[in-house]
Amino acid sequence: MDTILNFLGNITWWMWILIVLVVIAIRDIIQKKHIIIHNYPVIGHIRYMFESIGPEIRQYFVANNREELPFNRIERGWIYASAKKQNNYEGFGTDRDIYAHQHIFINNAMMPYQVGENHPNSIDKTFLPCAKIMGEFNKRKRPYRPASVINISAMSFGSLSAKAVESMNKGVKMADAYHNTGEGGLSPYHRNGGDVVFHFGTGYFGVRAEDGGFSMEKMIKLVEDNPFIRAIEVKLSQGAKPGKGGVLPGEKISKEIAEIRGVEVGKDVLSPPNHKAFSNVPELIEFIEKIAEATGLPVGIKAAIGKLDQWEELADIMKTTGKGPDFITVDGGEGGTGAAPPSFADHVSLPWVYGFADLYRLFQDKGLSERIVFIGSGKLGFPAKAAMAFAMGVDCINVAREAMMSIGCIQAKVCHTNRCPTGIATQSKWLQNGIDPTLKSARLAQYFKTFRKEFIEVTHAAGHEHPCQFTMEDIEVNVDDHNLSKELKSTYMYEKTIVPFKDMQTLKDCMYLGGKATSQS
Repeated sequence: MDTILNFLGNITWWMWILIVLVVIAIRDIIQKKHIIIHNYPVIGHIRYMFESIGPEIRQYFVANNREELPFNRIERGWIYASAKKQNNYEGFGTDRDIYAHQHIFINNAMMPYQVGENHPNSIDKTFLPCAKIMGEFNKRKRPYRPASVINISAMSFGSLSAKAVESMNKGVKMADAYHNTGEGGLSPYHRNGGDVVFHFGTGYFGVRAEDGGFSMEKMIKLVEDNPFIRAIEVKLSQGAKPGKGGVLPGEKISKEIAEIRGVEVGKDVLSPPNHKAFSNVPELIEFIEKIAEATGLPVGIKAAIGKLDQWEELADIMKTTGKGPDFITVDGGEGGTGAAPPSFADHVSLPWVYGFADLYRLFQDKGLSERIVFIGSGKLGFPAKAAMAFAMGVDCINVAREAMMSIGCIQAKVCHTNRCPTGIATQSKWLQNGIDPTLKSARLAQYFKTFRKEFIEVTHAAGHEHPCQFTMEDIEVNVDDHNLSKELKSTYMYEKTIVPFKDMQTLKDCMYLGGKATSQS
């Protein structure tokens, strides 16, 4: 034994390195899983190491400010600076290619809108509520006017961490916005004072019956126990994976999430593509009316847009019966925070701008556009893009990834792996420890307020008091080389329905206004 120890002790450190490399080389040659490592022992590992850090190298050192997707460096920087109340201006002119396809131009007025001395925006430069009231047409018992035109889109606890959800809910309270729960149910972290839109999909998490179907009794109790729930949204599909249902990887299923959702710890949760509660359009409308009658709340639907035949059937029934959803959230096929196969995320359903234009035109042709609150969701969390969306007929926008970035997301694009380095899209307690909900909630609120302030300024520059007054003639987009820009009405072949609007003071005095105004009235 002593002889062996002495022999090992006489081996120098560089010989140990050589021995380790020889062992690795033998192992590499024997294995058949990786061709590169087999053909190039030891040094072949360098290729996989570079491949693993490739996205970070490209993001920080290679890509220019405008070429990254889904959000380029300029867009991310604007959100970060806005959330931190830093200088979000740019100097020496724009570095965008303003002649590029789909570039947005906002037609300014010769003389901008003049804000009076006692105007609500003189008192609060971030006051910007929705111009329409959810549930007003259908005479719901508890109508709701969102106090902010920008709100948090459907992201569930499970997809996001506890501290991320808590930060967002506290943030929307400070910003007078609402927080969509996503389909993971109402968690304790959604109960921090912000208005909530309860969202559920085919898994019915939070309102799930023993057989996996929908429970009206649980829905009624949920609304009664949580008066901050202001509306209910039924998910038909989402932009990341329309027609596939939801996917939450087993790595994210902690004991707490399993209890909230009623599922097994560590096992993938696959929500089915279809609802058990209804199977056709007439049954969907009946389902919506039953929930609205039982809870008194506005009820809407969320979907990504593709074929329009069933949407036309929905519009026809709504026109005939006077019933139907109080709001429709149109999700873009660009995808979002949801985990999805590339075949779905990249190819199934239309991008937001095309899908919304098709749907809005259909409902407008049926004379239904005035009674529905249209919500846009699809990378719209920037004032210029929001102006285009409002000109097309949107009444509110929901943001998901923009909200995540405001609380620290760095676009690592590993949301589906449970290894989010910022602790936002993971259930790892260690990674979550870096999130300070007190700080991050203030940053989300500041992002929303900065967005609304700049959006108001853009609106005033166009000669309007409220974004609902944007028309399709106010916005132009580059479409081709022969006619470099066209008004939206020429591009998408419809004219937006005028939204009834008196003035901002009327919105501020509305008894159904959400946020702080509700508690003050």
